Amino acid sequence: MQRKSTARSASASEAELAIQVLAQFREVFRAAKLHFAAVKRSAGVSGAQLWALWELHEQPGLRITELTQRMSLHQSTVSNLVEKMSAAGLVLRARHPADGRVVRLRLSLAGKKVVARAPKPARGVLPDALSRMQEQELRLLQSSLQRLIGKMKARAPGAAKTHLENI
Repeated sequence: MQRKSTARSASASEAELAIQVLAQFREVFRAAKLHFAAVKRSAGVSGAQLWALWELHEQPGLRITELTQRMSLHQSTVSNLVEKMSAAGLVLRARHPADGRVVRLRLSLAGKKVVARAPKPARGVLPDALSRMQEQELRLLQSSLQRLIGKMKARAPGAAKTHLENI
């Protein structure tokens, strides 16, 4: 009889732990949503747009492909972001003099003002927190999340290149 009660308590503690981890996921995503709302209120742009503006602030003259890599998003998503920001007068496009196919991106004065008044971290609270973790912690987290994804019955691999704001 002792084995059954021990098995039940192990199962109950695993269930409690799973609920605690679920609550932690909720806290992470809620914090991200709250940050996106604060960005929209104070800067007037989306979280994804602010991240793109920040990358251009940090590295003026990026190409769309380079911005795509820095943000780990679909190229079409970044192209649409740049189009919206360009139409809003936040980003300037300049064709490379030697190769007209190459377009470099820079912040306009208005884009610089948005970056200056926007809440930090400009890349978002989750990318910021991840960037401050040690490599060993990131590898453990990556491995654990990969196992979690593998156990899920529904999958959404395309979401890996979608900004959290759009999930």
